[in-house]
Amino acid sequence: MRRNLLFASLLLVASWPFAAQTPKPTADEAAVRAVIERYLHGLKFNDTTSLREAFWPEARLYYAKPDSQIGEWTQARWYASFAGSVGREEQGELRIAALDVTRDIATAKIIEDYPQSRYTDYLSLLRIKGRWWIVNKVYTAEKR
Repeated sequence: MRRNLLFASLLLVASWPFAAQTPKPTADEAAVRAVIERYLHGLKFNDTTSLREAFWPEARLYYAKPDSQIGEWTQARWYASFAGSVGREEQGELRIAALDVTRDIATAKIIEDYPQSRYTDYLSLLRIKGRWWIVNKVYTAEKR
């Protein structure tokens, strides 16, 4: 019994360095994360400058309306909706739930947990002339 316990302990200790290593993000993954972090900062602090830095100027935001029609926001209309709250910090937790990067495209799932609601965003990103941009957002919201 002691011998089996000793063997199991040695096996666990020997495998520790391999289990603790996580793959280093690629340069593209890091660049995509930086764009998404600008987006999250923009949402958290109602900062349209950060949002403009993250979104392609012609990007659209889409959602399903209660009547099953497609809702759409242009960048100009969306930024205008921040007018009364620019700079105010939102109470809530925003995080990247998933990220996938393949060559010059990427997708991200974002969770925004606020006291009264939860938003789930899916972002599409493209690398255009060496720079990553959010080119599309679809989202859904649920009341708490």
